[in-house]
Amino acid sequence: MVPGEENQLVPKEDVFWRCRQNIFDEMKKKFLQIENAAEEPRVLCIIQDITNSKTVNERITLNLPASTPLRKLFEDVANKVGYINGTFDLVWGNGINTADMAPLDHTSDKSLLDANFEPGKKNFLHLTDKDGEQPQIMLEDSSAGDDSAHDRFIGPLPREGSVGSTSDYVSQSYSYSSILNKSETGYVGLVNQAMTCYLNSLLQTLFMTPEFRNALYKWEFEESEEDPVTSIPYQLQRLFVLLQTSKKRAIETTDVTRSFGWDSSEAWQQHDVQELCRVMFDALEQKWKQTEQADLINELYQGKLKDYVRCLECGYEGWRIDTYLDIPLVIRPYGSSQAFASVEEALHAFIQPEILDGPNQYFCERCKKKCDARKGLRFLHFPYLLTLQLKRFDFDYTTMHRIKLNDRMTFPEELDMSTFIDVEDEKSPQTESCTDSGAENEGSCHSDQMSNDFSNDDGVDEGICLESNSGTEKISKPGLEKITQEDIKKTHGGSSGSRGYYSSAFASSTNAYMLIYRLKDPTRNAKFLEVDEYPEHIKNLVQRERDLEEQEKRQREIERNTCKIKLFCLHPVKQVMMENKLEVHKDKTLMEAVEIAYKMMDLEEVIPVDCCRLVKYDEFHDYLERSYEGEEDTPMGLLLGGVKSTYMFDLLLETRKPDQVFQSYKPGEVMVKVHVVDLKAESVAAPITVRAYLNQTVTEFKQLISKAIHLPAETMRIVLERCYNDLRLLTVPSKTLKAEGFFRSNKVFVESSETLDYQMAFTDSHLWKLLDRHANTIRLFVLLPEQSPGSYSKRTAYQKAGGDSGNVDDDCERVKGPVGNLKSVEAILEESTEKLKSLSLQQQQDGDNGDSSKSTETSDFENIESPLNERDSSTSVDNRELEQHLQTSDPENLQSEERSDSDVNNDRSTSSVDSDILSSSHSSDTLCNADNAQIPLANGLDTHSITSSRRTKANEGKKETWDTAEEDSGTDSEYDESGKSRGEIQYMYFKAEPYAADEGSGEGHKWLMVHVDKRITLAAFKQHLEPFVGVLSSHFKVFRVYASNQEFESVRLNETLSSFSDDNKITIRLGRALKKGEYRVKVYQLLVNEQEPCKFLLDAVFAKGMTVRQSKEELIPQLREQCGLELSIDRFRLRKKTWKNPGTVFLDYHIYEEDINISSNWEVFLEVLDGVERMKSMSQLAVLSRRWRPSEMKLDPFHEVVLESSSVDELREKLCEISGIPLDDIEFAKGRGTFPCDISVLDIHQDLDWNPKVSTLNVWPLYICDDGAVIFYRDKTEELMELTDEQRNELMKKESSRLQKTGHRVTYSPRKEKALKIYLDGAPNKDLTQD
Repeated sequence: MVPGEENQLVPKEDVFWRCRQNIFDEMKKKFLQIENAAEEPRVLCIIQDITNSKTVNERITLNLPASTPLRKLFEDVANKVGYINGTFDLVWGNGINTADMAPLDHTSDKSLLDANFEPGKKNFLHLTDKDGEQPQIMLEDSSAGDDSAHDRFIGPLPREGSVGSTSDYVSQSYSYSSILNKSETGYVGLVNQAMTCYLNSLLQTLFMTPEFRNALYKWEFEESEEDPVTSIPYQLQRLFVLLQTSKKRAIETTDVTRSFGWDSSEAWQQHDVQELCRVMFDALEQKWKQTEQADLINELYQGKLKDYVRCLECGYEGWRIDTYLDIPLVIRPYGSSQAFASVEEALHAFIQPEILDGPNQYFCERCKKKCDARKGLRFLHFPYLLTLQLKRFDFDYTTMHRIKLNDRMTFPEELDMSTFIDVEDEKSPQTESCTDSGAENEGSCHSDQMSNDFSNDDGVDEGICLESNSGTEKISKPGLEKITQEDIKKTHGGSSGSRGYYSSAFASSTNAYMLIYRLKDPTRNAKFLEVDEYPEHIKNLVQRERDLEEQEKRQREIERNTCKIKLFCLHPVKQVMMENKLEVHKDKTLMEAVEIAYKMMDLEEVIPVDCCRLVKYDEFHDYLERSYEGEEDTPMGLLLGGVKSTYMFDLLLETRKPDQVFQSYKPGEVMVKVHVVDLKAESVAAPITVRAYLNQTVTEFKQLISKAIHLPAETMRIVLERCYNDLRLLTVPSKTLKAEGFFRSNKVFVESSETLDYQMAFTDSHLWKLLDRHANTIRLFVLLPEQSPGSYSKRTAYQKAGGDSGNVDDDCERVKGPVGNLKSVEAILEESTEKLKSLSLQQQQDGDNGDSSKSTETSDFENIESPLNERDSSTSVDNRELEQHLQTSDPENLQSEERSDSDVNNDRSTSSVDSDILSSSHSSDTLCNADNAQIPLANGLDTHSITSSRRTKANEGKKETWDTAEEDSGTDSEYDESGKSRGEIQYMYFKAEPYAADEGSGEGHKWLMVHVDKRITLAAFKQHLEPFVGVLSSHFKVFRVYASNQEFESVRLNETLSSFSDDNKITIRLGRALKKGEYRVKVYQLLVNEQEPCKFLLDAVFAKGMTVRQSKEELIPQLREQCGLELSIDRFRLRKKTWKNPGTVFLDYHIYEEDINISSNWEVFLEVLDGVERMKSMSQLAVLSRRWRPSEMKLDPFHEVVLESSSVDELREKLCEISGIPLDDIEFAKGRGTFPCDISVLDIHQDLDWNPKVSTLNVWPLYICDDGAVIFYRDKTEELMELTDEQRNELMKKESSRLQKTGHRVTYSPRKEKALKIYLDGAPNKDLTQD
């Protein structure tokens, strides 16, 4: 047929070209729109989300055409951050618009240009809460019509404690958090305490067993007979009631575990759910004795089987009947690589008999001889609830690892057990099909199964799958979700990879290993009791739990509507900043909140409440943001921006005197603390607070300050301290405060004198030097040592040689005493010390001849007065005390002192580690020196001038000097190699005065309050303290005291005090300070046969290049004076100490730093010898042997054995000599752990690795390469003593007491896993012998 014109078919080519033309037209329109938009000015919007502390650092950038309406801006912002449009506000964040705090209208069609947005510039906006409510998170439901909404969500995550809508915080109709609402499935989950998944699985299984749950409900708790907290059945009953009736999503199991007698640590122990089931059933049977439920466990879970042996010759069969609660099924037979495919196969293998033949033949009672026999098991009776344990855990003997078998093993929903019953032995109805019906619907059969995962040797059991009428639910962790039959099939197992070892990298974590089947019997299959069918005592329990739940619900409502914010208050009397947390309901007014804060800060007896108010406060910047005038009746929820988990600001309870008026703080103002500087008095006054605006000029700011402090603005100089090490003089009158760097909180110094100082360059001016001193001066409290006549028998004159030493003589009374012949204690430095001594005496004679006023006489410390007490602070002469010049001390000035720190360190064992190492010891702070030119600064520094530190200006053209003493020494010396003092070019502020310390500081002690420039070195600081301590700086030590009252010695003399801060405490202790190449060493006595083998003796000083014998010679008089030990040099040795372990024996000819590595925090053992030293060479080896006597159950004392080599044969020979045991009968083992390697006599015979098959001691498993190893040995022919139970228990108690005193752990079982126990009395037995 030829088609007519009216029904002509359009060729395909025409359709293609028309579609193509339409696409081109659409693209052309879009390009035109883009071109027009490109010509239009654009507005850059930067939005900061300040609704939460987690989002405050996030910024969203939008570049929009200027014609974009405000409505579209809000939509774009909502899509960007993920909030629902209309639940947030946008307010200006530009500095110039801070006064305009009105939010933008999110429904307005006004363009951005008309809304005062500036094209081509950055327009800052703040995203804030709307009407005190946090923005609502955009969920998938809220964007049902837009599938891309989820992709656009790039904003902050949902806030803590919020789900979906954050209006729950403030809604008046709030009933309960959605997190706590019951699942829509109708089931309630269990909260995992930590590693209690195995417990949750078992509890859910028992709960879903109608017969067990109903029987538990019928049991009635008698509170008069038992404590409900420790009653296991009662706590299970409560838990089941909550699982059935609670409206919560998940229930805690802590009450149940508490009734087990477990503490919180048990929640972190992993156990087997099958083990827990058996232990808990035993505990329930104990609790249910003489009740209706006494035989409940056996009725439900107990079955019977026959264990038989049949003779294959005569047919005689011997057998016994056993009961069981579960059947263990092997997954993979031993030695086989193939697992059973199903539970049925494993059951057949379980009852498959084995043939006893060959050496395993059975002795037949009838045949009276050994015959071949068949041995096996037969099931006689299956329980109502059949429990099958799939043994998925095995031990791989090739790799010596515990493994989990992930092989696939299927299990049916209905299990026919008729093929496994022994019909001949017992005709019973149990031969019917035994199935599981763990759900409510009759006629159907389902399997309750537990799936498990193991992450270490104990294992973690996780999850439980259950069937119900409406479908299958998965209860895992506290949440519930639908699962399918496919999910159940996954629990059959089947590893997808080669991983199978016991680790966290299992291919599967859902393999079932415990199955519970219920007998399919309509006459016995019970239904769950409904609420109206509960016994009366259960109904009462349900009501009590509901009341508690409602009470908890109301409390949570209050909590979710309570604003919690930091509260500060400067106590009006004590002038101490107090801190607390203000908790106030969001509906409480500001006036009510003030009353709550007033009582919280305990101000009732200090000031009236009318003199208090709450202001917005930034504690970090110490900035008062705004006050709330006229808003006394405003709810706190609106003032604080809603109830939030955290706030970006704090509150300050501000106080005033009754005759004062509160100042108004407006948003947008900045706070300035003004310090008035008096150049004549050289003092800095306490701060006065003024408030200004950033757009004010410097001239306007001067006028503002002039009104506040009544100083002329014309001659006023203002110095801004912007940050650390940054002082800026404001010199441009027309410059704004913002341009000068002012921020929220600022600190300025104001000076308005008519001196010529303002004509000098600022960094050379008197003002700069005064501020520099002000910033770097700190206040320290120094505890001087107790002065007793016998503590320091010989005093040395405090003497300064040089041009300015007379300044110190004029200001300070000397410590006077005769200078006699002084003897050095450094044997290694004897020659050089004698030279220094002669030079010192010569210089002293010259000084005495030149100035008779400097003669010294004996004086007690009590007569030493502070230099400040004898001066008039108004005189210019006093300036010499403030800026003392530390002159170079020539070798002639050095006086060799007799060492006397032995008296001081007798009772101390404080570590000599210098805590200053933790600070930036080689930063520029420690290298900058002040000008050499003397600065005439006054001594009138008041307490307000002590502030935070700041670096000083480094001297240009001056060479920075480094002290390299610690390159080869653990500490810095006060003297360099040429003997010159290290504090020679410092002009640093130092002022000291007596200070009355608190009570309890100790009689005989005196305190100094020292104001000092923290750029001073420790060496110079010590020299300043010399007249107050009464001895040279080389004869006392400086200890820094930390908050925990721990003291650490500061020994780096070339470092500054930059790490110190205001009000730090320092303790001065007498004792010679270290010199270069010297180390302070702690000496402990080694007592190998004492209960405490390590005893501290004293602190000593060892020097580089000193031999061990020389150090022993120096120790002898100290040991005699301090410890009462009278020793000769050949009757004791020194040896290495590693914690409590004795190590290498140091020989007399060994040299420190050459043969023996030594450090600044070194410890050494001193061991008293019974006879002559036997260690003569480094090739010898000294071990400590101890004999074990198994027939007497005791250990002999330690005995040292010195070996000439590492030969095992030589060790045996030595042990044979000292013990008399025949050489072939000696067995030995190396001790374990730290010295003295204590071990219980109940464990030593089998726990140690006796008689290792080695020929030398320095190989595995001994690895004895150094002195001090512990060797136990015994006579292998000696039989182990047989103990009665009473003797064993008594011995266990004694050993427990002995090992506890020595600090060693008591263990009587080699098992590493902690056994699972349930304590019937609710608390574990603390007796260690129970383990």
